[in-house]
Amino acid sequence: MSTRKIIILNGHPAPSSLSQSLCQTYQKAAEAGGHQVRYHDLSTMQFDIDYGQAGYQNVKPLEPDLADFLTDLEWADHVVMATPMWWGAIPAKLKGVFDRALLPGRAFDTRNTNVMGLPAPMLTGKTARVLLTSDTPALWLWLIYGNAIKRIISSQILGFVGIKPTRFSSFAPATDAAEKTVLSWQRKVADLGARAA
Repeated sequence: MSTRKIIILNGHPAPSSLSQSLCQTYQKAAEAGGHQVRYHDLSTMQFDIDYGQAGYQNVKPLEPDLADFLTDLEWADHVVMATPMWWGAIPAKLKGVFDRALLPGRAFDTRNTNVMGLPAPMLTGKTARVLLTSDTPALWLWLIYGNAIKRIISSQILGFVGIKPTRFSSFAPATDAAEKTVLSWQRKVADLGARAA
């Protein structure tokens, strides 16, 4: 298997979390497999999550952490993101990364639209893996909620800018998971990392 360029984003805003552990496990296995990895941790990233009064005509300048993230996103051919599901969605600070960093001219081209008027994606040729932690079992998430969080991430965020397909690995229930359960999750993630999957 050829080596891949991987960006990992730990999308949990806390300094220590299951998401962070899964990201670190993936990174270690991927690097051991010869893949190139660039790691970003939401808890240490400093930026204003609010787009404020800025617009696409008067873009708010990216803080260094966001500029570095976007550069590494453009560099990578595989995107790995871990996120908890909070209130049916991703954490506000993680949403702020996408609100601020996925800009026209870098992530999508508003001057080049399709027949539906949608801008052309500019981050094509990349795949994604999302490590989703929650207390909602995957079956319940599908049957009751229609996998809403997965559809938003895969279609309305990553897919919109050309990153696809997005594959998900779900880990639930995550709160107070037994140590042997977490170890089994880490083994699964290590396998994904070794294969850059």
